Amino acid sequence: MELKEAFEKAASDSKTLPAKPDNETLLKLYSLYKQGSIGDINIDPPANAFDFVAKAKFSAWEALKGKSTEEAMTEYIALVNELKG
Repeated sequence: MELKEAFEKAASDSKTLPAKPDNETLLKLYSLYKQGSIGDINIDPPANAFDFVAKAKFSAWEALKGKSTEEAMTEYIALVNELKG
């Protein structure tokens, strides 16, 4: 299976995990997915200083800046497979 196909399958599988991951794991899934599908962060930081969810997502994705999309895809697939059990 090609990496992109495996990545898309993992994204689909992530919606049907046996248990909801904790917030830290959800942020990791989010940031790896964004880095794998889009690449380096390309949005402005959230304007509302009290939007903690948006700030956390922004920071998590920003922390992966410079990681290749292939590397992010591979890590995302591995994490989803680990969560599937």
